[in-house]
Amino acid sequence: MYEPHEIYEMHESYEPVDAPGPPRRNRRRAAIAVGSLLALLLVPVAADRLATARVESRTATAFQAGMRTPSAPKVHVRGFPVLTQLASGTLRHVDITAHDIPASDTTGLLPLSELSLQLTDLRKSDDDSEARAHSAEATALLSYPDLSATLGPTITRGSRPDQVRATVPLPTGDITVTTTVSVLPGNRIAFKDFQVTGGPLPELGRAALSGAFARPIQLRNIPQGLSLRSITATDSGLSARLSGESVTFRADDTARTDSSYSDA
Repeated sequence: MYEPHEIYEMHESYEPVDAPGPPRRNRRRAAIAVGSLLALLLVPVAADRLATARVESRTATAFQAGMRTPSAPKVHVRGFPVLTQLASGTLRHVDITAHDIPASDTTGLLPLSELSLQLTDLRKSDDDSEARAHSAEATALLSYPDLSATLGPTITRGSRPDQVRATVPLPTGDITVTTTVSVLPGNRIAFKDFQVTGGPLPELGRAALSGAFARPIQLRNIPQGLSLRSITATDSGLSARLSGESVTFRADDTARTDSSYSDA
């Protein structure tokens, strides 16, 4: 009987083979290219940060020398890149915070416990003698201990934002009065509307108050061009808000009136 034979025989099996990966040389070239690109991106950033740190340090040193502060202020130059700002000669935004600014060599003037400045478009002169900001906003803090040392009576916060308390020592006992604070032209702070809050006010106390508050306090240790806008009593002292245009900082502060600081 005829038996069919298998014509096809599977002598071996076939398995799929993975496609070969990219050559190592190609991977190495890609890694080098990525590294070079990162270097090109990071080098300008590092250089810009170095330039920022340098100009911030020089500005702090100049401000400390001009304002005679015991420590260098905190300076922050905003905006990126700073290198292009330096190349143009104008820093777009500069923030400065200084502490313990003395009034001046003249006695009877009020020092500043803190001065915070926000400067816009700061540019120095060709001879490096001054720097000028197109505009500026500032906040100055006049501490109660400094107010007390300047005026005589012990000054503390009142019950309202425009009010302080003054304690007058008398042989018969301390007398406490409240007085309002207000802004006068010429960057001056006035005290008025006295009201006795503790005990009668004898003639001796009235004389003491008249002598202490007869003349307004004038702020002299602020950059030239800033004008006093408002004054508020806080827990720490009187907070003065100032603003102005064409605010100038000079290297030579010996003849300053509103005050100045050195160039950036």
